[in-house]
Amino acid sequence: MTFSELIGKIDDIIWGVPLIVLIMGCGIFLTIRFGGVQFRRLGAALRFMVKNEEGGDGDITSFGALCTALSATIGTGNIVGVATAIAVGGPGALFWMEVAALFGMATKYAEGFLAIKYRVTTPEGSKLGGPFYYIENGMGKKYRFLAKMFAFFGVMVGLMGIGTFTQINGIASAANNFFDGENARQIALFGNSYSVVTVITGVLITLFAGLVIIGGIQNISKVSQVVVPFMAVLYILCTMTIMVTNIDKIPAAVSEIISGAFGLKPVAGATVGGTIILAMQKGVARGIFSNEAGLGSAPIAAAAAKTKDTVRQGLVTMTGTFIDTICICTMTGLSIVISGAWKDEALEGVEITSAAFKYGLPIPGRVSEFILMACLIFFAFTTILGWSYYSERCLAYLLGRYSTAKATFIFNVVYICAVFIGPYMTVSEVWGIADIFNALMAIPNVIALIFLSGATAKETKAYRIKKE
Repeated sequence: MTFSELIGKIDDIIWGVPLIVLIMGCGIFLTIRFGGVQFRRLGAALRFMVKNEEGGDGDITSFGALCTALSATIGTGNIVGVATAIAVGGPGALFWMEVAALFGMATKYAEGFLAIKYRVTTPEGSKLGGPFYYIENGMGKKYRFLAKMFAFFGVMVGLMGIGTFTQINGIASAANNFFDGENARQIALFGNSYSVVTVITGVLITLFAGLVIIGGIQNISKVSQVVVPFMAVLYILCTMTIMVTNIDKIPAAVSEIISGAFGLKPVAGATVGGTIILAMQKGVARGIFSNEAGLGSAPIAAAAAKTKDTVRQGLVTMTGTFIDTICICTMTGLSIVISGAWKDEALEGVEITSAAFKYGLPIPGRVSEFILMACLIFFAFTTILGWSYYSERCLAYLLGRYSTAKATFIFNVVYICAVFIGPYMTVSEVWGIADIFNALMAIPNVIALIFLSGATAKETKAYRIKKE
């Protein structure tokens, strides 16, 4: 059995029915318990998103915290993740991705709420928070083992999953497809041959990432607040253009997505039941990868926000899932289904989305390829930055009183080295590894969200009554 096959088997076992039920069930349970807060308060959440709170305590603005969180979520998951989900699970995977996101907004709300409620202040005056703190301080010291589990898998997700391998792999693939699609210029490295473009891209991104990461959360926040909104708007404009220029094909695409979601149109000869499970598995897994609802990463950034209002920050945090999946992933998925690029077995990863852009945008193919490459590079780059902060915070919690500036510096160096390694792994390997660590990281966090839902629901209800 090859390494890729082993990773695939472990991925299939972990992302089986039990975990899908746990994550989806958590979102449904919290939606009911919070009175459908993601539907009732979405308008207010979007207003709070761009209007910072006056007089709040924290290290960065509420909008800065959201952009830091979005920098970690808007990345290859929106471009490559959607493509791989549809390629393997069929168009129906997009439906289950959206369902998971709708209920995941309640999950994300709870994460942002608890991040503020249970955050702590360091002797230097900085604010720290996240699942490890609301597990330990909210659930009690006897559950600290869950907090340690979360922190350990959080470090691994950063080093070997969302933070490094998948992002730099996606960047290198996009750059190589654009500049040297035929792999005409090769170089021997690590016992194999790689495109010169892949090597140069990997080195440059590693250097740029290192310069920002060493500067800490303030540098990461500053870069994210500039890059994320600009690139998100550019990407949305491109996908909206594809929608408008192919508006007559949207009804058929929606029909294909719905029928695929319920097994009415089997994928690759699978049985009806198998098709449904496959679509759900890939849709939920890639949805979680993209928006990170239930993963427990966003509250690490939310805890640094300048705010005293737990409910308000919960609402702001919740908008991340709305922007990431309901908006960006939906548009990517529709573009791919409309173009039919997912049916071409010769394509994988970013190549599928690139084919969709070439098909749908009324501009020369090379221009559309360049736009997609630029969006992917900047999205993935900011994800590398965001996850460096997340995994650094996880490590600090694990080390406790042994956490020092020197330990942080060493970890950042190791993280940057992991970024350098990523381009030389296969697409299936990096996504399989990311899926596995995502799942293991989500389990202790979801348990905590359910356990602490009573306190969250009580304050949410009081806030609603006060506002109404």
